[in-house]
Formats: sequence, C-alpha cells, structure tokens
Amino acid sequence: MTLSDTEELLRAAARNNAAWCAAVSAGGAFRADAWTSARRTPSYYPDAVTLTRDVAVAALVAALDTDSPGCSVKDSFAVLDLAPQGFEVLFEAQWIHRPAAAAAPVRTPAPALSWSRVGDAAELDRWEAAWDGEGGSGLFHPALLTGDIAFLAGRDADGRILAGAVANAAAGVVGVSNVFAADGVGDDEAWAGALAGTAELWPGLPVVGYEHGEDLRTALRHGFTALGPLRVWLHTA
Repeated sequence: MTLSDTEELLRAAARNNAAWCAAVSAGGAFRADAWTSARRTPSYYPDAVTLTRDVAVAALVAALDTDSPGCSVKDSFAVLDLAPQGFEVLFEAQWIHRPAAAAAPVRTPAPALSWSRVGDAAELDRWEAAWDGEGGSGLFHPALLTGDIAFLAGRDADGRILAGAVANAAAGVVGVSNVFAADGVGDDEAWAGALAGTAELWPGLPVVGYEHGEDLRTALRHGFTALGPLRVWLHTA
C-alpha cells in the first residue's frame, strides 16, 4: 500500500496508534474523531487518541474518567487546547514514517542478536521483564498475541532477550513502538532488528510511529522522516 499524502499518513499513524492503545486497554470506543476509554487505561497509555484535527473537545473530555489520577489525551495533531479542561502538556513528540520500499536497515556488527516473534504467554512475560527491567507487571496481556500484533525479540546466543519492539498492523500501516535495548546492546541494533522483522512480516506496508529526543534521532538514522507533531495532555485539575 502506498500512502503519499502527509495528512493521509498522519491520520493513518494516529488510527494505527489508537488501535494499539485499544488492544492494550482491552476496550474503549471508536468514533469519527477519536478513540476514547471511559475507564482508566493501563500505565503509559492514553485515555483518548484523536483521529482528526476537528475534535469536539467537550464530548471528548466527557467520555473520559477525569476523576481518576493519570487521565491523559493524545492530541495526534497538536492542535487542541485542553488547559481549560484542567489538562497540562505532558510531552510533545513527532510522528515518523518509513516507506515500505525503504532500503533494508543496516545491522550493527555486534552484538549479534537473533530476532524472532514472541510466540506464547510465558515468552511474553520474559519480553516484558526485559522491556521494563523490573521483572514485568502484566501490562502486555496474552490476548495481544494476535496476527496483527508482533512482539519482536532480539536474543543472544544463550536465548536471553536483550532487545525488542512491538509492531502492529492497522489502518494500512505498521506501527512500531516500545523499542528497547539492554545495556551494551545499543539502540541502533534494536531499531535495525525491529525493522527487519517488521519488513519480513508486512513487506508491503509503510512503517509509522512517534518518538522524541534521542529516540527520534535514532529513528531518523534508520530511514524515518518526521511527519508532524503530536502532544500528550495529562489531567491535573
């Protein structure tokens, strides 16, 4: 699939990310302008993801549990002002895009990791433990092991998971997120391995995601371009 228009890519990236958030949250509702969850979502995940630039703010906020601490909104086009509703900007980032026809990522020579897809619940637990560095908390539940979602793991010769990423296919694109690397591995190895695995699973789809800071700079080194800003708002009032 070819998505050439920047605005079309932005909308696809936002909808893809909303699909991933809905899967992790095991619920929520899609409407024309946003995905929303009436109950508080898991840690690190927003309670709403906007899908268009024109959002009915009052209806959006009314659909959320703003009484519970941690309620947040992903303003996918960085156009909303949610301060009057008691929100503050938590962080800003850039949507990124890598064409399906982009050259294969350059693999770093060391360490040599073998990449494959997580296949069962026990392995998913080990993946999450490597991802958060604290033994895992059950954030990523086994129902996420579907055909459209891949937890990619980079393993050393002893089978230890030292790097990984998540890829989800939705809205005509593949979203890459949660890219990580253990100390001594390097972010370039993680991104190269994740992109190679994604290209093998979905060779005809462009890749999207969002990053900021050093992670954004790393993604740009691996063939991504920046599409436009997004903003995450946290309810504090």
